Amino acid sequence: MSAMDIHEILQYLPHRFPFLMVDRVEEVEPGKRIVAIKNVTINEPFFPGHFPNRPVMPGVLILEAMAQVAAILSFKTAGTKPDANSVYYFVGIDKARFKRPVEPGDQLRLDVQVLRTIKGIWKFAGKATVGEYTVAEAELMCTVRNVA
Repeated sequence: MSAMDIHEILQYLPHRFPFLMVDRVEEVEPGKRIVAIKNVTINEPFFPGHFPNRPVMPGVLILEAMAQVAAILSFKTAGTKPDANSVYYFVGIDKARFKRPVEPGDQLRLDVQVLRTIKGIWKFAGKATVGEYTVAEAELMCTVRNVA
């Protein structure tokens, strides 16, 4: 189990500001589990519109953060990195539940576990917490596809 700083994360994800949703990986166990952090700040570009009087991180972006963390786990498990000819896609979301709002100043802890992989489709169980509280959970399905 090893940690990853932002420089290593950028090697595994093509996302960049404002869509990079992973600040640090605390631990990764290839083939099993990954735990990562997203620091939520008032400077996020979605907060002025969601919502002006009570900023809340959109639930779909919490799911996106889980998917980005899952992508890192997939590549670490396979011992590869993405290249210009491939894209890591969401192909399904099941059992998504949002339990509490995520606000500026929160630190989102993303815990994603491999449930199975069949024919290039990965299925994960994701859980997002802030402190001791679960804020969201979902099962995610993702795959890598060649685009060139």
